[in-house]
Amino acid sequence: MDQTTILLTILGMAVVTYVPRVIPLLALSGRRLPEVVIAWLGYVPPAVLAAMLLPSLVVSDGQLAIDAGNMFLWAALPTFAAAILTRNLFVPVLVGMAVVIVGRLLLI
Repeated sequence: MDQTTILLTILGMAVVTYVPRVIPLLALSGRRLPEVVIAWLGYVPPAVLAAMLLPSLVVSDGQLAIDAGNMFLWAALPTFAAAILTRNLFVPVLVGMAVVIVGRLLLI
């Protein structure tokens, strides 16, 4: 692949990434969104995170893995509980790491 193709690919990816972000910004600048829309948008980040995270927790080797041997699924449960209870980013990371470490030590 020559340098021109690489440069055009990078520029094309930049445009495709930039345009969807700038169009709503320009269309909505100076306008006040209704409260229901603002409340609904607050659910978008957790929904996207859940959509990305759930398959990695319940699928292993292309098969549904909801069983006792799925250590990451079991580690996710106290991690989610710690996140909800503490509303902190650091504590759930520590809880998840600790559960995985203990699980690996006990299961190996």
